[in-house]
Amino acid sequence: MDRARAEHLRAGTHEAYSGVAEAPMGEHPFPVGRAFAQSVGYPAELLDSLPDGAVAAFAGVSNVALTAQFDEGETVLDLGCGAGLDSLIAANRLGERGRLLGIDYSQAMLRRAERSAAAAGCRNAWFQLGDAERLPLGRGTIDTAMINGIFNLNPYREAIFAELARVMRPGGKLFAAELILKEPLPPETGNSDIGWFT
Repeated sequence: MDRARAEHLRAGTHEAYSGVAEAPMGEHPFPVGRAFAQSVGYPAELLDSLPDGAVAAFAGVSNVALTAQFDEGETVLDLGCGAGLDSLIAANRLGERGRLLGIDYSQAMLRRAERSAAAAGCRNAWFQLGDAERLPLGRGTIDTAMINGIFNLNPYREAIFAELARVMRPGGKLFAAELILKEPLPPETGNSDIGWFT
């Protein structure tokens, strides 16, 4: 994929994704919100315990924050943290000595995550603007990373994996979830902007 096409797709993804943060009840090219979160395995009682701002704009693809394995006191990266649903769940699991770093490329999503963390009284989560392919983190600073569905929407996948390798500590763990097609999309869909979200 040439750089111009990649940048075009990335800009479209950013616009659509930020639109979820700004109007989660609106129409979006992918499923979002509470009902969708429940459909991928987040229990209703858990969602009830979290600020609505994080739940309403959920746009992941799985319940990675429930299945990721990490210990109390670790430093955990939530890459593509969105509105903060996974971040808040993980921060609670980490205990007071743990640290959750949420990084996202949408300022609108980060504002939601920050408001949700404040509403939840979460004191061990921090959120920062950043690109997955250029992480604002030092080498070997992360014990565990969680990723809930960013690879399909970012054309710079090789750079993302290189950055993850750079920031992970030796023996670190990565828990990622993504949608996978069972068969190729038709050319008229796969080559379109809409096909990028299919």
